[in-house]
Amino acid sequence: MKDPKRVSACLFCRIVARELPADIVYEDAEVLSFRDIRPKYPVHLLVVPKVHLAGVADLQVEHEPLAGKLLRIGAHLARREGIANSGFRLLTNEGPDAGQVVHHLHLHVLGGESLRGL
Repeated sequence: MKDPKRVSACLFCRIVARELPADIVYEDAEVLSFRDIRPKYPVHLLVVPKVHLAGVADLQVEHEPLAGKLLRIGAHLARREGIANSGFRLLTNEGPDAGQVVHHLHLHVLGGESLRGL
């Protein structure tokens, strides 16, 4: 799905537009999820909105349903990946000091083993 607001250099926008390959595990009209290419844990998925938002700080009141949906989809994928009962982490990083590398809002779904501290 092409979005006129997308940033052409944004890696995740390019994945959403199918300009770059990804191992997609979930998709609907607003959200795309795919496996991280450098996983830190046995399960490491990224859940991204199809609309370009640089991070959590870009969320506005009108994005509240989308923000909730990202969390719901993250939990759904944890159940589907078989990590919900043993435990999983939903994580987002905001800005370079927090470790954000791709400046497109995304949620990490992490699990499959005991999770190390942050």
